[in-house]
Amino acid sequence: MSDIPSSVVLREVGPRDGLQNELPVPTIRKAELIAALGTTGLSRIEAVAFVHPRAIPQMADASEVWGAVEPVAGIEYSALVPNLRGAQRALAEGFTDLEIMVSASETHNLRNVNRTPEQSLDGIAEVVDFAHGNGATCQVIVATAFGCPYEGEVAAERVAAFALRAVADGADSICFGDTTGMGSPPRVRRIVGLFRDQAPDARVALHFHDTRGTGMANLVAGLESGVTEFDASVGGLGGCPYAPGASGNIATEEAVYLLQELSVDTGVDLDALLEVADLAQRIVGRELASRLLKAGPRSRLAAS
Repeated sequence: MSDIPSSVVLREVGPRDGLQNELPVPTIRKAELIAALGTTGLSRIEAVAFVHPRAIPQMADASEVWGAVEPVAGIEYSALVPNLRGAQRALAEGFTDLEIMVSASETHNLRNVNRTPEQSLDGIAEVVDFAHGNGATCQVIVATAFGCPYEGEVAAERVAAFALRAVADGADSICFGDTTGMGSPPRVRRIVGLFRDQAPDARVALHFHDTRGTGMANLVAGLESGVTEFDASVGGLGGCPYAPGASGNIATEEAVYLLQELSVDTGVDLDALLEVADLAQRIVGRELASRLLKAGPRSRLAAS
């Protein structure tokens, strides 16, 4: 596997994508988790989402959470926004790194934001312009990129076309999201390849869930496709409120462990991250899916 990248960047999405799928967590505990993640060597953390509280009540305290966080120098903190109003709120709170989403599946997009994908893409163009006009960047996430629980297969050409439209409208990067854990290595290679053939200079990230046990295989397929930016969630927190059966994201500590075994540098302290995974487990009050959290790395030996 000598052709894989020598280093990658992981974006920790547990505080947003993870906690929005749990019972509401107290504001101070959310801020505690973000602060703890900031001690592990992670360079990117998705902190909050500025969404309507009726849509996702778990994120209703986004401003309060961010106000309780003392940002660490050198870490990029991002916020997910659903529309221009959300972007205005995020920038007013001091964020300069935004994310906005469109689903490649029409049904999922309608259930998620009550818009057709085409309407969402038009709104995304506005948000990108607004972000750039105020010194911020904006990543466009193409959700359900590898399949939809309502529609089934989503054509790779459609997924690539949405991403290309976003790039044409000025998106700073594209993230292909396996929102429902329907991805597989061949699908990863096909979508990344289709997009890269037409936009070779665009930044690409991948966001995997482990619903069907293919998350880490998909990560390796992404590596083999030359991708160097991946999302992951501490402890394997996560899911999707509009995707029945979707389980958590790939666990950040498991991704770091695998990448270390592949001699791919992440800059993350695995032991420190495992401590934070244990904290996340205590914060949500249930056992998390991370197998590494239970078993430990291979260097952890049993008592003789």
